[in-house]
Amino acid sequence: MEHPQKTADSASRRDMVHVSGGTFRMGSDHHYPEEAPTHRVAVDGFWIDSTPVTNKQFEKFVKDTGHVTFAETVPDAKNYPGALPHLIFAGSLVFVQPKHPVDLRDWSQWWTLMKGANWRQPYGPKSSIKGLETHPVVHVTHGDALAYAEWAAKELPTEAEWEFAARGGLEGAEYAWGDEFMPGGRAMANTWHGEFPLRRTSGFRRTSPARAYPPNGYGLYDMIGNVWEWTVDWWSARHSADSAKACCAPQNPRGGPEAQSYDPSMPDTRIPRKVIKGGSHLCAPSYCRRYRPAARHAEPVDTSTSHVGFRCIIRERKGTS
Repeated sequence: MEHPQKTADSASRRDMVHVSGGTFRMGSDHHYPEEAPTHRVAVDGFWIDSTPVTNKQFEKFVKDTGHVTFAETVPDAKNYPGALPHLIFAGSLVFVQPKHPVDLRDWSQWWTLMKGANWRQPYGPKSSIKGLETHPVVHVTHGDALAYAEWAAKELPTEAEWEFAARGGLEGAEYAWGDEFMPGGRAMANTWHGEFPLRRTSGFRRTSPARAYPPNGYGLYDMIGNVWEWTVDWWSARHSADSAKACCAPQNPRGGPEAQSYDPSMPDTRIPRKVIKGGSHLCAPSYCRRYRPAARHAEPVDTSTSHVGFRCIIRERKGTS
């Protein structure tokens, strides 16, 4: 397989890596059920951001366009039947470390819907992104990510494109860097070390600068850990059966996948969900072992949190490379 090479002769491809197309075994049969079954998928070549989109990059987008993120907008109560009036406000979900042992089955014990939390104020009204310019932008919904991608003349990756890039040429490896989580005791990604969610014993307290950890074999940073990343694919509970179909373009949102992507636990609030990939700084061996290329999770398109971001791609067109 051709090793990706970076170029700087095109402004649109600056700080991007070229990934040659190929065929690989996507998913896993040995972890969470939604990762199965493994199946062979072909992807065409593409360029991908070497890091998640940072606060500095997103700030430039906002200054150029005047974009207002979902978290900065008061939701329309009509879209959330049954919601308590005092919970209809501009804000976002923020991780708040509990002070006592909690039930790991109840995520509300460490997530708080915080008024005034958004990409500018990632931890609430008294916070800012000063000093976090090179950290991944957070508190962005799927729509916010799409708006940035359009402004940058790029797109969001499909789940298959994202996973192919995350593997860095290591087909079948459990992690983006091999089969050992911490080779030689070295942390290879920003994940949770310690007893989740009570104590973090080493590493960064929250997000980390986008190049703080080693890149994978393709020269891509933070494909694992730090922040989850949006893709264009609608969520499904399992992968399709083994096939050789190409996965080089997003699924049609008007087709069947969207109909299967709603959260069955919220029958009155039918918000479609997209696939996010990569895990985050909150993934721990004792909780959410999703710091692997094959791992995947469902995220409602209207949800923003302090641990979800994104990166963009440029798909190859005929006659380009």
